[in-house]
Amino acid sequence: MPASPSTARAINDRLALRLLQDQGPLTAGQLKDLTGLSRPTVADLVERLQDSGLVRVVGEAGAERRGPNARLYGIVADRAHLAALDVRTTSVSVVVTDLLGATLAEASLPMEGHSDGPALERAVAVLERTVERAGVRRLHSVGIGAPGLIDPATGELRDSASLPAWHRRLVPALQERLHARVLVENETNLAAVAELREGAARDRDTFVLLWLGHGVGAAVLLDGRLRRGASGGAGEIGFLPVPGTGSLPSATGCAGGFHALAGSSAIRALAGEYGVEHAPGDEGGEPAGAVAVRAALAAGADDFLDALADRLALGAAAVSAVLDPGCVVLGGEAGHAGGPGLAARVETRLAALSPLRTEVRAGALGGAAVLRGALLTVRDAAQDELFGPSR
Repeated sequence: MPASPSTARAINDRLALRLLQDQGPLTAGQLKDLTGLSRPTVADLVERLQDSGLVRVVGEAGAERRGPNARLYGIVADRAHLAALDVRTTSVSVVVTDLLGATLAEASLPMEGHSDGPALERAVAVLERTVERAGVRRLHSVGIGAPGLIDPATGELRDSASLPAWHRRLVPALQERLHARVLVENETNLAAVAELREGAARDRDTFVLLWLGHGVGAAVLLDGRLRRGASGGAGEIGFLPVPGTGSLPSATGCAGGFHALAGSSAIRALAGEYGVEHAPGDEGGEPAGAVAVRAALAAGADDFLDALADRLALGAAAVSAVLDPGCVVLGGEAGHAGGPGLAARVETRLAALSPLRTEVRAGALGGAAVLRGALLTVRDAAQDELFGPSR
């Protein structure tokens, strides 16, 4: 059944806006060539998009030629302003951007040693100050990356004894103070989105990201889509029972699970067993495990790196056996610090544990992937609202 005229116009407008976002600014002639639409249709859609305030003339093409020049059209980037936050137990990082993602201001703030009330106020205040410094009057949307489970029914951060209470109170506090739409997503899922769109997995639509930061986690992408599970807990690999921990995890703690082998403190302890040292204060907010991996690489501590690869291969083998993703990305600060060398070690051991061919790659974005993923997610949501949903 052919699309109605209004539906066809909406589809054409959305196509043009995506082209202007990815390749703009563009002339009407370039839009005609890229869309395959007729010249009158392109002229109509350009007029509609200008009338709606989404597109404007930003210059002229062919200024070196004699005669009239074609107008260049671009998206009105200041039509909406966005913010993204990476909210951890020890820190908050924030970035404020325009609709196209250009950074206007950014900041970070340590959160250790603050009780829930002061921590919540500090988190809200650092965003408000960053918005003010960016010269923005009002935010359209805010994206938050946080540890913990996201309730698939409500989209809210679920109650967890392992997380500070201010994490759960942050979303309503921001909605009240900023009057903006606030979206929250698990930090590991957002890191996977960033690695998919801009990092180590750009050529993959199916992979698992193994997060190696302060804690451990996994994000599952199948056919280009995040899979969160029935309760939002897909990828809680820290609770995975594995050999070498001496005990089993429980419903209230993952001390006997994979976390006990691959969490930041476990990696640092393993490094100490192999004599890998780093100067006190080297962390500077970076997980100790990542600092230990970097120190080991600098010192040529192959024995430690081999032992760490043995541990990581256990988690990767379990993921491979259940999901057969074909690719595991070692994300987070420690995965990024280990680079291709650690990834190659893990891949070799994984090949010995599983008959399923699984490539192992180092994450390209490290800890910055959470903030980047939050921004990409909130930008997509804002553009869907302003441009009209994808069809």
